[in-house]
Amino acid sequence: MIFTDTLAVERTRRTADGYLVADARAARTGIQVYSGAECGKPELDRVRMHRPADEVFDKASLATYAHKPVTNGHPNTPVTADTYRSVAVGHIDGSVARDGEFVRIPLMVADAAAIADVDAGRAELSAGYQCIVDWTPGVTDAGEPYDAVQRKIRINHVALVDRGRAGSECRIGDDAKPTPPRLPEAIMTTTQKIILDGISLEVSDTAAQVIAKVSKQLADAVADALTKDAALSAKTGEIAALQAAHATALSAKDGEIAALTASIPSGAALDALAAARANLIGQAKTVLGDAFAPVGKTDAEIRRAVVEKAIGDSAKGLDDAGIGGAFAVVVAGKTGNDPLRAALGTVTVGDAGDERKTAHAQMLADNANAWKAAA
Repeated sequence: MIFTDTLAVERTRRTADGYLVADARAARTGIQVYSGAECGKPELDRVRMHRPADEVFDKASLATYAHKPVTNGHPNTPVTADTYRSVAVGHIDGSVARDGEFVRIPLMVADAAAIADVDAGRAELSAGYQCIVDWTPGVTDAGEPYDAVQRKIRINHVALVDRGRAGSECRIGDDAKPTPPRLPEAIMTTTQKIILDGISLEVSDTAAQVIAKVSKQLADAVADALTKDAALSAKTGEIAALQAAHATALSAKDGEIAALTASIPSGAALDALAAARANLIGQAKTVLGDAFAPVGKTDAEIRRAVVEKAIGDSAKGLDDAGIGGAFAVVVAGKTGNDPLRAALGTVTVGDAGDERKTAHAQMLADNANAWKAAA
């Protein structure tokens, strides 16, 4: 997490080249108050951050001040070799030391515009650094409660600012020059680097949290829309398949209806069928008797019943065609409508002078007499 704390710059002098050289307090121990958003805790109104002496004056921490750049205001991102030339207005010497509860640093401001800003009142120092925040609450030796502790403090740069958190004792200025009135306490800015649409940005922790939340909401909305679109596409496919199947079924039914319609006999045909059925039943009753019940029987079944009644076992093995022929003979014999019998009944003996005609005529006469006797 990146922090910026501020102290005033004092004990200044000008070099022959016009540079501003100062021996300044750059940081201090104790409790400093930050907004919750600055510390990554937007749900908190204020955070009391403890900077213990063993962390502030740790050798590894103090060593990070040496030769770091001085900037005119805090840059948007931590200073690196890539940005040094565009943001640095001076630098810190290596003789960093403890001064009571403060860290004292020798610094030099070489940029004329930055020196003019110092002369105009921008005379406090704000250290930009990274540290680990230990969210273990406690109470200092002086009895002051705190919410968290800064550990492993590592300096990135020191900036010239109008108002710093560490107080007016950390400023650039001539001891004989009155201290300018202090503005309301500045809010520390903590920043972090994020990648947004492929672009690297340095933003505050609060902004990063907002961006992350909005990005997640947008991603969730897009995912939900894609899921719904996929479901809609699937349903559209199902509907299309059902419509195609329905159309095929309708077409098949139309064909069945057309075939059934074509198979329906006309009124005349129905009359003919009824008459033929009635005639068949009448013929059957001449053999089977009036008690015969034809309901539910087909024409073929009726004919077979008649033939079996008339010739018994001889009907076995006859197919429908054979049964039909036998039925015609049996019924004709019962009704007297046999054409052959009628023809034979009219035959007379022919001319006696012609032996062949006489023999043929005699045979026909004999057959006619036999049919008459059988009837």
